[in-house]
Amino acid sequence: TAADSRPPPPDPPVNVLHFTIKDTTEASAVIQGVEAVLAQVDGRLRSLGLRMVNVIVCQGSRPPLHHTFTECLDFKEDSIRRNIRPTFYHLLELSRLSNYNLLRFPTINRDLHIYLGDAKTALKGRSKLKNQRMFLRRISHSDDFLTGGAERMLSKALDAIELAVRDPRVDMSCPTSIFISIMPEMTGGQMETATKVEKLLSEFIAANATRLLNLRMDEFELKVRTVEKEGTHPVPMRIVASSRTGQWLKIDKYREFPEPITGMAMYFCTLENNERCYLEPYTISSDVEVKRAAARRIGTTYVYDFLGLMEKSLIQQWDNYLSTTDYKGGRPEKLFEYKELGMKEGGPTQGVEYITRMVGTNQVAMVGWECKLFTPEAPKGREVVVIASDVSVKSGSFGVEEDDHFYAFSRYAAENGIPRIYIACNSGARIGLVDELKPLTKVCWNDETNPSLGFKYLYLDDDVYQSQPEGSVKAKKMEVAGKTQWALTDIIGNVHGIGVENLRGSGMIAGETSRAYTETFTLSYVTGRSVGIGAYLCRLGQRTIQMKNGPMILTGYSALNKLLGRSVYTSQDQLGGPQIMIPNGVSHMMVNDDQEGVNAMLRWISFVPLRVGQLAPAIHTSDPVARLVDFIPSKTPYTPRHMLAGCVDPDTKEWQTGLFDKDSWTETLAGWGKTVVVGRARLGGHPCGIIAVETRSVEQVQPADPANAMTAEVVNPQAGQVWFPDSAFKTATAIKDFNSGEQLPLFIFANWRGFSGGTRDMYNEVLKFGAMIVDALREYKQPVFVYIPPGGELRGGAWVVVDPTINEQMMEMYADVEARGGILEPPGICEVKYRKGDQVKLMHRLDPQLIELSQDKVANADAIKAREDALLPVYLQIAHEFADLHDRAGRMEAKGVIRKALEWKNARPFFFHRMVRRLHEDQARATFMAADSKLSFAAASGVLTEMAGAAFHDDEAMGAWLEQSGDKIEAKAKELKNASVKVQLASLLSGMDAEDRQSVLDGLL
Repeated sequence: TAADSRPPPPDPPVNVLHFTIKDTTEASAVIQGVEAVLAQVDGRLRSLGLRMVNVIVCQGSRPPLHHTFTECLDFKEDSIRRNIRPTFYHLLELSRLSNYNLLRFPTINRDLHIYLGDAKTALKGRSKLKNQRMFLRRISHSDDFLTGGAERMLSKALDAIELAVRDPRVDMSCPTSIFISIMPEMTGGQMETATKVEKLLSEFIAANATRLLNLRMDEFELKVRTVEKEGTHPVPMRIVASSRTGQWLKIDKYREFPEPITGMAMYFCTLENNERCYLEPYTISSDVEVKRAAARRIGTTYVYDFLGLMEKSLIQQWDNYLSTTDYKGGRPEKLFEYKELGMKEGGPTQGVEYITRMVGTNQVAMVGWECKLFTPEAPKGREVVVIASDVSVKSGSFGVEEDDHFYAFSRYAAENGIPRIYIACNSGARIGLVDELKPLTKVCWNDETNPSLGFKYLYLDDDVYQSQPEGSVKAKKMEVAGKTQWALTDIIGNVHGIGVENLRGSGMIAGETSRAYTETFTLSYVTGRSVGIGAYLCRLGQRTIQMKNGPMILTGYSALNKLLGRSVYTSQDQLGGPQIMIPNGVSHMMVNDDQEGVNAMLRWISFVPLRVGQLAPAIHTSDPVARLVDFIPSKTPYTPRHMLAGCVDPDTKEWQTGLFDKDSWTETLAGWGKTVVVGRARLGGHPCGIIAVETRSVEQVQPADPANAMTAEVVNPQAGQVWFPDSAFKTATAIKDFNSGEQLPLFIFANWRGFSGGTRDMYNEVLKFGAMIVDALREYKQPVFVYIPPGGELRGGAWVVVDPTINEQMMEMYADVEARGGILEPPGICEVKYRKGDQVKLMHRLDPQLIELSQDKVANADAIKAREDALLPVYLQIAHEFADLHDRAGRMEAKGVIRKALEWKNARPFFFHRMVRRLHEDQARATFMAADSKLSFAAASGVLTEMAGAAFHDDEAMGAWLEQSGDKIEAKAKELKNASVKVQLASLLSGMDAEDRQSVLDGLL
């Protein structure tokens, strides 16, 4: 009555009614009761301008229950607001979730609110994909976000999501997002505060990238408030790391503009220029998100997200580098840049161009980028060409267009000498049929009443045949029962890319990859299943990193089962998973996830020259060059990795240094040919290739083939210090990898007793693979240092395949003072050259008792025999010692088969200065020989000797002189080139008569 005479309430309603009740009945009964009461006074509530009624149900010592009844729902309960305080709905911005049907998940922490959203509209053309998204919302009252609280706050949110995604209602591809509103005000300017928060968020993402990938995290949104100075109004801002635009968790900064009366956010705009403004409900999955979900369902990462992973990996690299060295340069402001590559019109031979397009709009399942990485070894930036199969487009299959794009991108990398990475997840060559002919094709039966008798041919009716585009089919005209039929002989179709043309393209890119391996650095990362030509591309690029869920196969297991006529194989991993490809040497490394894979790629790249022909970049290190080597190899079996990288002493628990820089060792091919250890490390910051010898016995395991019931797993023991077929092949492969593209100086720690020459190993081609070691060393173009370590020995054929005369211009051999080298071991040579008779003669010459007994050999025969038998063990040792004296470093050096005998503890500074000198010396020599094609290696060395003077005879001094004399070397090269041109011109002109010679000279001038 009185209320009815009041003026109409404001529109929209703004008032809120709160009341508390004490009730112990079930929540559903409370809700029904309140809804019934509110329905009776609905009109009055509206006339009072009530937009919401909040009911608090007290439960004694337990937390109260909250129920909210809203005007927009005709004062029915809003289930999304259940058991949250009335203001939280707006503070958590739950209205932005309106495009989803929400299910709230219980959480251990009451301040965390987790919702599983099912989109209210289905995905177009993606019926198999659930359109879900998980949202975590939180209001934080902690005031230490900038002073250590960020890590705790964000980790707490991840812990909650980690529990929630295990719920069976959550799809395996469901993306997750986090929104946190931080209530305490921060102090500082807008850009200052936003930059601090951005830095903390960026570092958290980089440090937890693997976990975020596993949780399918696609967005962080942090809402903060900053006060520039006391007495001013706080300015709300948002720092958002989002994958919605394509790049994984790309960070942007925004300023929020609130509604003046309620303080609720109206929209927020980019902080720098206000060009982009947002505040709308979270959209149903975009094309990019649908493609990302499709990639996740098969266990890989969406192809464009790898760019974000690379940036996060660079942050990790720099953080680790700055925390472990005394480098003072600081981290560059920008760590990662990229330009997308496209193929020029006219085909793959026309080259590439930079393109700009929205992420996810590519119609070809092959993409490429030219990336610039600002890394610790190249803080000014280094370029890498990344080629990737997009599994979300046509299952990543290879059609003609994909082959053309791959070829163009790869050629661009090879021709410019830029490292090339291929990210593989594909389904092999694309297959297809001319689908439009399926409903038009008819069958000419042998007997139309009995199809089991077979058919004569497939045909098209005359009118159908005439309607086909010219050249799309080939057919033979037939007249049957007065009707014209066109018997099909060939179906060609109008679509280019459904059959053999794809195989031709596969052959083209296979040849291109093989060629690129010899011209630049190639590396493949298998992030998901890679089939057929996809697997071959990885192998042809030689260096392969394989994710544990990324099999490389030629044919799928289901197709093989059909071929065999029974279910034999149960997964692709049985055919090409890491358990197959690591032990057989196809894959060099295995990683557990894509972030670890990207880390491995960038670490490998760090050992590689910026461009082909350049020296690999050195890096600042805090490990002193002049230090001694603590770990001492012994004659008993030990882990060779400790000799290279160092280790913790098991007794003292102190660090024992190895020869190379601490934490720089990276092993590859660890699961194959285990009697040899190969990898890369740094010496004084300079990258090196390393081959060492396993001194312990190992086992080679050959798996049983499920397709052959007669086979069983075979375990072959392999002795240490011996080359077997697999380890010999591994050695040759590693040498080729170090030489091609990587251009690394090579250290071979030669500790081999020889090759295994048994029947099985000879049958398994140990001789062939041993010869391949010689071939690889002969072609090596960088310095090679062969070193026999302390306690090591190099015997027989093992010496032959690493002798410096194989490549005298590049190879040098050294031996430790405690090392041995010879044709046979002392026991073996004594069996031939110092037999028992020679030992007995030595006894009779040296032993006083035998000398005395020998005065009457007949009478003392038994005593002589007894004395000889008693002395034989010790004289056998004397014989061995005598033979061993022939195998020592002093004789090797005297005979000129080694350059110098070294002491292991002092080997680090020696090899560092020798390596630096050789690297720069070889580069200078190559410069001279390029300037004058007739200049020999020896002559070029003579030029350097003359230029360097006394420094030439000291490695440290010569290395320093070469590093400081770049201008002098260039000037000398120019001088040599001019002199060479003069000689060539004089030679050419000498064959002409005076008039022709003068004519040529006049033309030149």
